[in-house]
Amino acid sequence: MRLTVLVAVLSIALPGAAVAGPASDAVKFFYVPAVKFEADEQYRDRFTEPVTKLFELNDQATKTNPDQVACIDFDPGLDAQDFDQKTVSKTLKLSEKLDGDNAQVTASFSLFSEGDSKREMLWSLKKIDGKWKISDIASKTSDWTLSALECMAGQTPE
Repeated sequence: MRLTVLVAVLSIALPGAAVAGPASDAVKFFYVPAVKFEADEQYRDRFTEPVTKLFELNDQATKTNPDQVACIDFDPGLDAQDFDQKTVSKTLKLSEKLDGDNAQVTASFSLFSEGDSKREMLWSLKKIDGKWKISDIASKTSDWTLSALECMAGQTPE
C-alpha cells in the first residue's frame, strides 16, 4: 500500500522526470562500469543497420591497411579519445523517448572533472526480436552521426 502511494506521489510530483528503462540500459552498458569501444567485434550483436555497415567497412579498412588508422579512430559513444572513467561514471545521465519499437536515448556526461568536456550523445535504437539494438549514434555536441561517417575499405580516410 505504501509503495503504491509513493509511486502515485512521485508520478504527480515528477511528471517531467526522465524515465530510464530497457533502451537506456542498452546504452548504459557502453559507459559503466567501464567504457566499451562500440566498434569492437565482441559487441556487434548489440547493433543493427545502418551503423553495422560502417563497422564492416572499418573492419575491411583495418585488414587492408593494418598499420594505418581505420575509419573509426575515436570512441563514438564518448565523441572523444581520452576520458576519465570516474568522471564519466559520476556525471552520466540517461533519458529515453520511446516510439513503439524505436527509442532515442540521450546520454549526457563530462569526460573530465575540469575544463569544458561536456558531451551530449543521441543513441537511436530499434527493438528487434524483443531486444533493443543500437542503429546509430549522433553527437549533439560536435554535430556528427556515426552512420554518416565516410569509410572506404582499402583506402585511408581523408
